[in-house]
Amino acid sequence: MKILVVDDEPDVASLVRMGIAYQRPEYEITESHSGPDALDKAAREPWDLVILDLTMPGVDGYTVLGALRGAGSDVPIIVLTARDAEQDRVRGLELGADDYVTKPFSPKELVARIDAVLRRYHAGARSTKASAVVRGDVRIDFEQRKVSLRGQPVALTPTEYNLLVELATSPGRIMTHHELLKKVWGDEYREEVHYLKVYVGRLRAKLERDPARPELILTARGVGYEFSAG
Repeated sequence: MKILVVDDEPDVASLVRMGIAYQRPEYEITESHSGPDALDKAAREPWDLVILDLTMPGVDGYTVLGALRGAGSDVPIIVLTARDAEQDRVRGLELGADDYVTKPFSPKELVARIDAVLRRYHAGARSTKASAVVRGDVRIDFEQRKVSLRGQPVALTPTEYNLLVELATSPGRIMTHHELLKKVWGDEYREEVHYLKVYVGRLRAKLERDPARPELILTARGVGYEFSAG
């Protein structure tokens, strides 16, 4: 398991590396201390996980995150930052972060988040008797784990895909926030409703004709979401 830790403060990067290594000595952990260096390392070799600080001089973490997702990378990314404002968390998730940990943090908490993100990344979608679901211009192929829109492939992160499958395999049924969070993210995320709202927004942006007026993923206000029954 190869992890890239990106933080412009070497002492912090080393603390993160040592905290992970103490609990997961089998992991190979590399430090990067700038945005350009992180992008270079990401381009030169594959990583199983990136831990990314947001507040770096020059090329900041937001730029690195956007560049990685813009290049089509689905590597799991945990944002690690001192920023704890709601808008910073949401912006990081909207750009494609898989999780968000604020400083100061405990190494135990960080490793628990790493385990949860990797579990989601490698989890298979739930079993279903149907081989595919088609709604309008959208086709979800469960056997090949592929999604297409008007015949063109749609790039989804593993978490986006798993959320879509949970909804699509229960068409016409309202799934509560807690139910979806538990199934897709895990028990420890049952209260993180903002994660769900951001990811539903990302799916709508990729799949709906008009994300502001969704026809595929419907909102049950204050309760949860429903996949259109057709």
